[in-house]
Amino acid sequence: MKIALALLALAAGASAFAPAAPFTRGVVAPSVVPSASTALFSDKEEEEEGLDLNLEEMFDMFDAADKGEDFDESVKKIKGDD
Repeated sequence: MKIALALLALAAGASAFAPAAPFTRGVVAPSVVPSASTALFSDKEEEEEGLDLNLEEMFDMFDAADKGEDFDESVKKIKGDD
């Protein structure tokens, strides 16, 4: 009896860490490929250009932001110090 309870406790504990089964209703998931209408009306994704700052320049930018200085002027000042 004790062995059965111990095995039951181990089985219950082990299932707590098992990955959950996905819930499906037998419906096949839609394809990942966007439809033609989505492609027509979507905007092209624009990638933002980074500033490529080193650690010292980052801290300078943080200090400038704390002081409330203009972002563009701070970038010019910090990147112009090179």
